[in-house]
Amino acid sequence: MKLRFFLTVLSAVVMLSSCKSQFELLLNSNDADAKYEAAFEYFNNGKYSKAASLFESLAMLTDGTERDDTVRYYWGLSNYKGKDYYTADTNFETFVESYPRSPFASEARYLRLDCLYLQTLRYELDQTPTYKAMNAISEYILEFPSSTHIKECRDMLVELGERLDKKAYESARLYYKMEDYLASRIAFRNVLKDDSENIYREDILYYIAMSSYKYAHNSIPSKQKERYLTFVDDYLNFIGEIPESKYRKELDSVYKKAQKALGKRTGDVDDDMSERDFAKERKKMMKAAKKAQQEEK
Repeated sequence: MKLRFFLTVLSAVVMLSSCKSQFELLLNSNDADAKYEAAFEYFNNGKYSKAASLFESLAMLTDGTERDDTVRYYWGLSNYKGKDYYTADTNFETFVESYPRSPFASEARYLRLDCLYLQTLRYELDQTPTYKAMNAISEYILEFPSSTHIKECRDMLVELGERLDKKAYESARLYYKMEDYLASRIAFRNVLKDDSENIYREDILYYIAMSSYKYAHNSIPSKQKERYLTFVDDYLNFIGEIPESKYRKELDSVYKKAQKALGKRTGDVDDDMSERDFAKERKKMMKAAKKAQQEEK
């Protein structure tokens, strides 16, 4: 039994070793035809890492031949399908520069953009790759307005732009969470100064107003009047732009409190409702509105 088990294991090891050595022998050989055929066989079978290695090795043998652009394109495509987007990006960029008239050039240009897009990071992290991708995509749209990939490119730009909007919004909101309301108001105003079309504009305007109110409320008495008046300006700016906002009820309540603090007569004030209570109420309203929209559809 032990001998049989040993022979079985030995046979398996020999088979694995044989397969490995066969690939390595092929990888190190100078037989361009055999490499070419094997590279496409690996590629078509989804073994992209081995295909990429063979195409890379083959590129030195096909340099200057009719096969060269095919080999180099599929080298990049193997990297791309194997999710090695950094190497694919480099290979596609080099390919387009070297073979601008190749029948593969158009697709290589687009796939390079997709590689840049797929290398971008979630909004909390460094957005340098996002700016790089957006610049390249914008240039592509201007240069190839009739491309079959224009819709995908525009969708990428929208998604990446929204990611930058969220990063700017969340970065400013950190000050609000830390209860540094002066810094919060400045940060939110700077977000709109840099990008007035930020997709979180309504939320940003809300936090600007709430930051100025809380800054006034927490100030020493001698500074409160001036700072409450700043809030009033922010409040009026908000309701003038978004009168039907989901934040309207809360800001109206806060406005009445500010007016009372300024010594002006107002209606009833919702003193019993906290910011969290208003947030819960808004959530219910938004859920009900979404349900109504779905029912209409």
